[in-house]
Amino acid sequence: MGTPILFPYQRRWFDDRSRFKLGKFARQTGKTFTTTLECVDESFEHVVKQARTRWVILSRGERQAREAIEEGVKIHANAYGLTFDAYEADYDIGAVSYKALEVAFPHGSKITALPANPDTARGFSSNVFLDEFAFHKDSGAIWKALFPVISAGWKLRVTSTPNGKSGKFYEIDTADDDTWSRHSVDIYQAVADGLPRDIDELRAGLADEDAWAQEYELQYLDEASAWLTYELITSCEDPRAGDPEGYEGGVCFIGVDIGRRNDLFVIQVLEQVGDVLWDRERIELKRKTFAEQDEALDDVMQRYRVGRGCMDQTGMGEKPVEDAQRRYGASRIEGVLFTGPNKLVMATAGKERFEDRTIRIREGDVPLRSDLHKLRKVASATGAPRFVAERDDDHADRTWAMFLAVNAAGGAQHEYGYQRAPRARTKFDEGAGGGGLRMRPPEDRPSGRRDRGIF
Repeated sequence: MGTPILFPYQRRWFDDRSRFKLGKFARQTGKTFTTTLECVDESFEHVVKQARTRWVILSRGERQAREAIEEGVKIHANAYGLTFDAYEADYDIGAVSYKALEVAFPHGSKITALPANPDTARGFSSNVFLDEFAFHKDSGAIWKALFPVISAGWKLRVTSTPNGKSGKFYEIDTADDDTWSRHSVDIYQAVADGLPRDIDELRAGLADEDAWAQEYELQYLDEASAWLTYELITSCEDPRAGDPEGYEGGVCFIGVDIGRRNDLFVIQVLEQVGDVLWDRERIELKRKTFAEQDEALDDVMQRYRVGRGCMDQTGMGEKPVEDAQRRYGASRIEGVLFTGPNKLVMATAGKERFEDRTIRIREGDVPLRSDLHKLRKVASATGAPRFVAERDDDHADRTWAMFLAVNAAGGAQHEYGYQRAPRARTKFDEGAGGGGLRMRPPEDRPSGRRDRGIF
């Protein structure tokens, strides 16, 4: 059975059957597609011989594991004309149960995909494919759990784009040894080998030189001066974050970074769930009128139970802050001047959230990841600390909106008298009606028992 048509760099990766193989690939160049092809090809060989083999794909999350099966394994199995059963399977590993996606072939060969962690890494004796390994949480612990499992002659495939100068993927790729067969395919090599991509268009569309250098040119960015390392950022990513549909109706805190022409206007919404702040939504506007910015803020205040918000009051932010305080009250909306001391306080509080793992951000959000990572703390001429982004024309607007929201969550929470006011239904409402929270002026409140609530 012939394999699908591959680009030369994919063919080189596919044909290399070394026991230990590492692939550093630019984004969207087919590393998962090609590696799952190898898994299916070897399964096909065992089916023909009426023998069995076993592959386990450990992905950075459940979504990626499902994509590896749906957009890789199943497509290749159908191309090979293999009969197979695809299903979800529950595995009890230690005291924890895990749901895995599995494809079973005749004579017992299987390919299983599930999220990576130290428990799942030690739970199977098989060939292993570590997909996007540089982005796996606890990659060192996963590696320690995994290696004894594959020591009995099993194969190991590791692929990823870079994720800073830390983590096990970086260690393996930069080690001086002959144990690993290493492949490196940046966007220029992939296009030269026939991948249909417009490099100039991609670079202009991404509009971020740091992200371009890492995601497409495969450069390991220096972590020494980064306020938030990529490893720290990755540790707080979650596939459930960043989706407004995940809003649980709890108290929210917002940060608003003001921009008008060259900079972004960003609203960041964080919901408090226990002691963790969950990214629920980020709204970005550029070159929009102040009226449109006000409408975006009004929409957020209507859809979420906002307990407190912090807004950038520096420069042109004076009027938007005053207008928001007039609409929602000075006790709910705080203006923050971006002085050196204030930025240090916000950045420190934001970093502590990441270090304590008490914040969850959208998984795989390249603009946010790059924005968070580009912030640097440097010393001014007087020795006082100041924060800068890596380029003068980029002010890390998403980062400061996030830190403003964290700052809002760290302030005092106030009790408010309120009553529910009817509003138009949105996708966030369940059932009939729906309701928002509208402040009532003191003179309109009943003299008897009052409803009290913390937003």
